[in-house]
Amino acid sequence: MAGIAFFNIPAHGHTNPTLGVVRELIDRGHSVSYYSYESFREKIEAAGARFIACDSYDAQLGLGSEDGARIARDTAFSIHVLVETTLALDGMVCRELERERPDCIVADSIAVWGKAAAMKLGIPFVSSTTTFAFNRESAKLMKQSGSQAISLLLSVPKMNRDVKRLEKLGYPIKNFLQLISNDRYTDTIVYTSPEFQPCCESFPERYSFVGPCILPPERSFEKNKGKLVYISMGTVNNNMPEVYRSCIAAAADIDAQVLISVGALADIGSLGELPENVQLRRWVDQTAVLREADAFLSHCGMNSASESLYFGVPMLCSPQTAEQGAVAARICQLGAGIPLATASPENIRAGLKLLMEEGSYRSNAEKIGESFRHCGGAKAAADKIESLILGLHNI
Repeated sequence: MAGIAFFNIPAHGHTNPTLGVVRELIDRGHSVSYYSYESFREKIEAAGARFIACDSYDAQLGLGSEDGARIARDTAFSIHVLVETTLALDGMVCRELERERPDCIVADSIAVWGKAAAMKLGIPFVSSTTTFAFNRESAKLMKQSGSQAISLLLSVPKMNRDVKRLEKLGYPIKNFLQLISNDRYTDTIVYTSPEFQPCCESFPERYSFVGPCILPPERSFEKNKGKLVYISMGTVNNNMPEVYRSCIAAAADIDAQVLISVGALADIGSLGELPENVQLRRWVDQTAVLREADAFLSHCGMNSASESLYFGVPMLCSPQTAEQGAVAARICQLGAGIPLATASPENIRAGLKLLMEEGSYRSNAEKIGESFRHCGGAKAAADKIESLILGLHNI
């Protein structure tokens, strides 16, 4: 039996894919500790792991919703937050890990404090990548404007100065790329299929493309019309009243049930009168809805995109960040969706109608979903983790 420590950020799209892996490892007789945040305690403990709360130590707790949006677009600011969080968690995390001495650390690619701790303490490490894996080739999908590229270049010295602060506490990290990048030498689990991953052939054998670990629906969802359109801008940057108003206006001329998930921040009362075929919800069981949906207007976060494709649902793509833009570009490249140029009622209406009327989009989405199911999922991810432990420790 091995001991395995997981680290993650407080985000559903990064946590959910790992829960099936945790269950699989525990079913195989291993013990799992999971460093996360109180809002995720229930689902992590339900998977069977020992939950370790990071909240009271974490520098990220002081961030507001605007800071969350800034992290997605400002690399220098995101590096600063990651370094601050690693420093804030240093004492607690290192004490716990030195006491527990796990055989392996599995950390989300954004939860760099897990990777940093593995490097500092000499513990075998596996990167858990819930987005695409990015290297020099695949990163070309993350298109940046000239001003964004210049801003990033000018920020490199500042980011490296931030990272240098980690060296003083014994972290052997020389620059910001070493902290955040997918490199060729790290064992890496990627929660997508080789067919959906851009430039898959450019990654070495250390990368295991295991497909998304889709959680089963908690309940059923019933259509009340022949077609169902689902609209969601995700769980982070979703306070978009103008977009929702455009969706509501577009829905009035669509012969379908339209379900819009608006999140916790939207002022529903300000969105106006709803057509008879439109429903607004703060939250939905997304997999239950997508299992019945015919088209999905999405921000193209990797979790939402994977769930949509798993159920063969084509997407109208409205990405908000460079990473989401890369996902949207791949969806459109493979013919499983179309881009939304601007969120006008006319564009939304035309895009959703095209997805529902032109069968090739659904057919292509179903092909990608089939590739997901052939990857091995949680069992393949657990195999990867076990192979590293067995190879290093011969347990």
